[in-house]
Amino acid sequence: MPLLPRSPLPRLGLYAAAGALAALTAASPAPAAAEPVQPPAETSHTYKGRVIARSGLLLRDKPTRSSRVIGSKPYGAIVHIFCKTRGGSVHGNDRWYLLTDGTWAWGSAHYIANIGAAPRWC
Repeated sequence: MPLLPRSPLPRLGLYAAAGALAALTAASPAPAAAEPVQPPAETSHTYKGRVIARSGLLLRDKPTRSSRVIGSKPYGAIVHIFCKTRGGSVHGNDRWYLLTDGTWAWGSAHYIANIGAAPRWC
């Protein structure tokens, strides 16, 4: 079977469509350079606290004093809190905060002073 020469019509249609798209893009107003919008603290799902334990805060893999220590934060450090839950009691306080500083770890709320709103429940 002999090969038929290709018709230039499909390419011409493609070029016309691309030109129309370019014209529409050039005619539309350029988007304004906007600064990034930060969500309010109550919807961002992160909260802050300051370590108030003089000897530092031990970070644990579960919200109990008997769980494995996986890190620590020094006195005065600012920590980022994802949420709170109930766990083992520390000096009468059974609340623990899930911290998001580099690794997910639990810190006793007894040793963390909230900065701003109290964390939401997990």
